[in-house]
Amino acid sequence: MCLIARHLEEHGLATVIMGCGRDIVEHAGVPRFLYSEFPLGNSAGKPDDVDSQRETLNLALALFDDATVPRTTFQSPQQWANNDTWQNDFMNIDALEAEEIESLKADFARQKRASRGQSKVPE
Repeated sequence: MCLIARHLEEHGLATVIMGCGRDIVEHAGVPRFLYSEFPLGNSAGKPDDVDSQRETLNLALALFDDATVPRTTFQSPQQWANNDTWQNDFMNIDALEAEEIESLKADFARQKRASRGQSKVPE
C-alpha cells in the first residue's frame, strides 16, 4: 500500500494511509499516515463499532487539510482498551490451552476452504 500511495502521489492523487504498524509504514515513507494503536488488521477502527470507524475515517480525511509537510503521521486518540495489557495478550499463543489452539487451527482451515470454494481439505 505504501508503494501504491507514493505512486499515486507522484501522479497528482493525494493519499492517506491508515495503519497499525507505525514503524513499517513510517519506514516506507508515505505522504500522510493515520496511525491507530490497535491490533494489526484494525486500522479502520474497532470491529463492529461504527462510532470508532466513523471517527477513524474523519481523522483520515482531515489529514488532507492538516498535513502540511511530506511524511506526516497523526496518531489517533482512540484507545483499544483502558490499559495496554492487551498488547501482551494479543496473539500470544503461550496464553492458550492446547484444545483452544486446535480449535483455532480448525476454524482457520474451514475459512480457507470456504474462501477457495472447497468443502473438504485437499489431500
